[in-house]
Amino acid sequence: MPTLTYVKGLPTPAEELNSLGLTELEMFLTAYSPVFRKAACETANHILTGDRFNKSNWNTHLQTTYGISKRHANGVISYAKSVVDASKEHRKRHIKTLFGKLKSVNSWISRSDKKLADSQKFYSKKNWQNSKIKEGKPLTSPCPILSTFR
Repeated sequence: MPTLTYVKGLPTPAEELNSLGLTELEMFLTAYSPVFRKAACETANHILTGDRFNKSNWNTHLQTTYGISKRHANGVISYAKSVVDASKEHRKRHIKTLFGKLKSVNSWISRSDKKLADSQKFYSKKNWQNSKIKEGKPLTSPCPILSTFR
């Protein structure tokens, strides 16, 4: 039977920390993040322009413009493509959801119009207060406060 155990992370040795208290990896990531962001934004904008996207040429462009390695440029391209694809898929799903809500609202309006027409027909009759056979349902409110006043 497997057991779950808590594993505490080992502290970083003091000789690996610089004067700011960061490791070399943390310093690299801090310095690299603005470059990555600019390259990813430019790549996403280029993909969204609709022009034919040539990965090889764009990879070379990123390497020369931002001074990054081919591996980093590939990472930027794959990240930007995934962001663009995800946003397009999200937009499609959001539009589908909005159409569903519109359909629901339209059906609610048609049902409410029918109820209103039936209620108007019922209340237009003489002596509707004393009627024992109700042909149409009287108009009621879904709100509990308003339904107490009928």
